[in-house]
Amino acid sequence: MKFYSYLFLMIMVSLGLTSCEDELDILPITEKSANSFFSNEAEIESAIAGAYGQLQERGLYGLDLIGVGEISGEDSFEEIAANDGGRFGQLDDFSTNPGNDLVGDIWRESYRGIQRVNVVLNRITDIEFEDQALRTNRIGEMKFVRALLYFNLVRLYGDVPLVVEETESPFDFFGQGRTPSDQVYAQIEADLLDAIQDLPLEKSPARPAQGAARALLANVQMTQGDFAGALSNLEAVVNSGIYDLMPTTAEIFGVANEGNAEILFEVQFASGFNVDGSFEGSPAASQFRPSGTTANAKGHNLPTQAFIDSHEAGDTRLNDYVAVDPDANPFYFTTKYEVSATGVDDGGSDHLIIRYSDVILRYAEMLNENGQTAEAITQLNRIRTRAGLAGTTASSQADVRDAIRLERRFELFGEGHRWFDLKRYGNAVEVMNAFFESTGATTRITDNNLVLPIPQSQLDTDPGVITQNPGY
Repeated sequence: MKFYSYLFLMIMVSLGLTSCEDELDILPITEKSANSFFSNEAEIESAIAGAYGQLQERGLYGLDLIGVGEISGEDSFEEIAANDGGRFGQLDDFSTNPGNDLVGDIWRESYRGIQRVNVVLNRITDIEFEDQALRTNRIGEMKFVRALLYFNLVRLYGDVPLVVEETESPFDFFGQGRTPSDQVYAQIEADLLDAIQDLPLEKSPARPAQGAARALLANVQMTQGDFAGALSNLEAVVNSGIYDLMPTTAEIFGVANEGNAEILFEVQFASGFNVDGSFEGSPAASQFRPSGTTANAKGHNLPTQAFIDSHEAGDTRLNDYVAVDPDANPFYFTTKYEVSATGVDDGGSDHLIIRYSDVILRYAEMLNENGQTAEAITQLNRIRTRAGLAGTTASSQADVRDAIRLERRFELFGEGHRWFDLKRYGNAVEVMNAFFESTGATTRITDNNLVLPIPQSQLDTDPGVITQNPGY
């Protein structure tokens, strides 16, 4: 049974709540009175499950965060711009407006998750655990989740309200102005440094361990240009001996391969588990397929033909990570998410937020940026060899940098990394404008397009308190 992917019926205190490490109940804690709940270990465990369960939401890793990380880049496109009211179509041509539901969903669901975490952190130190080390681990887990949510928010919107205390409701942050990004990043790093100290070395399903916290901190550091700090954290993960690359690219994704050695942190989904008409599966598999290929297929996040054609001959990822159904639709699609027969938006594939191949490629990047180009090549070739390719021919620092960036595109396609990589490299505007020009499109972007607009619903709630990003 999965760790938290099953959404049980509303838990009532009178039922005698129970919990265990491997199975948690997801509870909509914002609908309960926190003052009369979360008073013992079992109840706080249910609140922790609720925080993890928030990551499954459609506005987060159920669909939207993955889409915004890919469709905004040049390797992925939206088949029909008007699908879902243009939610993803606006990302594709950079016409996103403050009223876009996706913009509001990511914001709202992220802050709901942060509220759930804050409730736990506010209460857990006063609750007696049978195993005090477990309580310490849980504190680390929640700080990891809060850091992850804020890292997404600050990269997507820029300055955002920073709330680290429990409030009466997840919407109390509406009354607060935007916090400068550097302060948000400082809180993210503080949470992750605490998490590294509090988390265990060994990973459990769908829970972060020290390796995940170090990998996420390295990503944060890379985003801010701290290459030495990032290298240190990535090196610690690589040298830990806990994680490993799977032998082939066919053994990483899909329900049958869940829990493998390459996974540092995942959001779990379970197909076929129905509570009151709601499924616990992911909509990504069905919605990331071309229209006509399966029920409710939306044609979101489809690889471009240019991306497909750019693979080297013999690259196993071309068969293992993507597919095409020429009888139904000539477009390719990612196979990293499995469609379920039980429901159109009920895919059982977990979403892998951090996996070891990403760590290896980041490690190679940081080695190269810190002057260790020969070792960077060695690490890069680990990924290429597994994909059935010869070692890179790049040798200079500049060429190795380009080779690593290209390899990340092939290895991580469809997982929500590309747009954030482009922003981190500092060439997103240049790359995207060159792409639009090559396709004959008239779209051109500026630095204003590097962040999403603040949701209109937020502006309406806090007129004069929350300000809009430039250009929107």
